[in-house]
Amino acid sequence: MPTRSVAVVTLGCTRNEVDSEELAGRLAAEGWTLVEDAAEADVAVVNTCGFVEQAKKDSIDALLEANDLKRTGRTQKVVAVGCMAERYGARLAAELPEADAVLGFDSYADMSGHLQRILAGERPESHVPRDRRTLLPLAPAARHTTKGSVALPGHQQEPTVPLEDVAPASGPRVVRARLDGRPWAPLKIASGCDRRCAFCAIPMFRGSFVSRAPEEILAEARWLGERGVKEIFLVSENTTSYGKDLGDLRLVDALLPALTEVEGIQRVRVSYLQPAEIRPDLLDTMARTPGVAPYFDISFQHASAPLLRRMRRFGGREPFLALLDQVRERLPEAGVRTNVIVGFPGETEEDLAELTDFLEAARLDVVGVFGYSDEDGTEAEGLDGKLDADTVRARVEEVSALVEELTAQRAEDRVGTDVEVLVEGEEDGRLVGRAGQQGPDVDGVTYLEPPQPGMPSPAVGEIVTARVVGTEGVDLVAVAGEASR
Repeated sequence: MPTRSVAVVTLGCTRNEVDSEELAGRLAAEGWTLVEDAAEADVAVVNTCGFVEQAKKDSIDALLEANDLKRTGRTQKVVAVGCMAERYGARLAAELPEADAVLGFDSYADMSGHLQRILAGERPESHVPRDRRTLLPLAPAARHTTKGSVALPGHQQEPTVPLEDVAPASGPRVVRARLDGRPWAPLKIASGCDRRCAFCAIPMFRGSFVSRAPEEILAEARWLGERGVKEIFLVSENTTSYGKDLGDLRLVDALLPALTEVEGIQRVRVSYLQPAEIRPDLLDTMARTPGVAPYFDISFQHASAPLLRRMRRFGGREPFLALLDQVRERLPEAGVRTNVIVGFPGETEEDLAELTDFLEAARLDVVGVFGYSDEDGTEAEGLDGKLDADTVRARVEEVSALVEELTAQRAEDRVGTDVEVLVEGEEDGRLVGRAGQQGPDVDGVTYLEPPQPGMPSPAVGEIVTARVVGTEGVDLVAVAGEASR
């Protein structure tokens, strides 16, 4: 069979990045040549995002751009996979005939076969969406007896053909191919979600919460460490639920120290903590374990207690501030990021004031501000009290302006302090990286000024201690000192 080439184009979050690299690993195992530029590939596989309206538009744009390459490049076929393909399936195929196929998660195990048939001129039947929460038992502890029959992207399920490049040979196999040369990489520890937030459709197309076994996670961490990764970014839909289906909610407390001891791995970063599920002993583990980043990605979503209940969430301004006090009692230098939704149905001026009061008191490093919009199939879609688009837009602008000011002030608070910076590359002639308090892609960065005379410049992939000397918005400017690790 002649060599076929494929480019995997990724939209959306770091969880999607893991899925793309697993798909790439499966395809490489079955003889496909991986190329970076879709214009040089026989097939462009677009891993779409279906989270919010803008992400959907970006995914459609990427599919249309890939389709244009049929006229100007080598590309013969364009295939949609990922969350948007899983969520909309046949409907997406009907509305976007430019895609030669729309494949759901169940197609991932035999992606090579699907692509070969598509190249041969077949048009497979488009994926028919279903609520993936119905595929596994309701009781979390029962899920591991049946999960092998359900597709879980990023969980290293048995491939049709094993990769020759696996690690370790006697333990869990790793089927993944790095698609970039970054010194950090996301590592999926779980997928799905059991929460029923009124605004969120993710559980419907990602399914119920399923943890990966610790030995699988450690095997993949070792594989990444052997390939030059210095920081692993633990990703899931809800990290604070890790282990509940394995019978031990404290499994993550043991997993974190084990990950920091993996050869080559110098920093472990934890993402997506649900405030209602954060335990004091988890905070202790994160604060006391050398090598765990002083970083807390906490999903507050709002601060008005009545509105949070309407969202099917828990908490409020005072409990959230108390939680932040607990974090900073353990790690005064911690970085904290969150997301908030503005304009949720029924949000009053008093609710909005409660949110802005919280933001002013919380001293957060990064806040993502999202305007509410209806998501298909969610409870919030049918709620009364909808705000008009102009009101939502005005509130987003108000909160965004406040956040911009507050987070810039928070960055200025770090002037004169030392941070541990992972050097990632060069931008406009300056070295750039991320402090332990800064997550990848969506948070700020740290620009490194030239070191003192006589000291070597840090290398990409090195973690260095640096003194913060200035700020540029939420970005830090620092002078590098010695390599810390």
